[in-house]
Amino acid sequence: MELLEQIEDYWTDRAEGYSQVNQEELAGDNRTNWRRELERHFPENRTNETYKILDIGTGPGFFSIILAEAGYQVTAVDYTEAMLEEAKKNAGAFAQKITYCQMDASHLAFADETFDAVVSRNLTWNLEDPEQAYKEWMRVLKKGGILLNYDANWYHHLFDAEKREEYEKDRQMVTEAGMEDHYTCTDIDTMEEIARQVPLSRIDRPRWDQKILQELGTARVSVDTEVWNQVWSEVEKINYHSTPMFGIEAVKE
Repeated sequence: MELLEQIEDYWTDRAEGYSQVNQEELAGDNRTNWRRELERHFPENRTNETYKILDIGTGPGFFSIILAEAGYQVTAVDYTEAMLEEAKKNAGAFAQKITYCQMDASHLAFADETFDAVVSRNLTWNLEDPEQAYKEWMRVLKKGGILLNYDANWYHHLFDAEKREEYEKDRQMVTEAGMEDHYTCTDIDTMEEIARQVPLSRIDRPRWDQKILQELGTARVSVDTEVWNQVWSEVEKINYHSTPMFGIEAVKE
């Protein structure tokens, strides 16, 4: 089976469970925290109704929902049909305000310079060709447009002994806290098999991302390694303590 098929099959099986995670986010502080985080990067003189945002790898739709709720023009893409179906259900009345497209994040069917902003979360690490994806994301951005990518060194512990120790400590902390383990409650064997094949699991990020985006001719690239403190719930902070989320902002020349 091709790697892309493996990835699609995995996330198809995860769609319902991952959707429940997004529903919990929408019902809690994550909704407000993430909207504040995203909007602090957008231009102050924007008009929400005409500001066009592409949400890549929308999954069950968290980003697209909170952005549509704020009045933006949102297009949400995902490679997995089951995820898009969950996204539409989770959006409720806002689904009519969101354009949904089943699409490969590395090969977007949009014209050059279509969007004012591109946003993504927990996607890049899971791609076969993340460099090609970054090229596409910058291509569809307007001049002066903003790319916001949030990710982490997911599954880097498979290739780093020190990180493996930290990961095992996280699992112990989760158990002691009586919480659901966000790793072991999934099909972890399949996910680890995929993680061993995709390129970014082996790479120390976000330095790699910053280098690639600079080579693509961006006007400015900045990295926020503390963003997890602002957007993660206490449950996430315990589950993923050894794998903190970073944020990358790239502005197109």
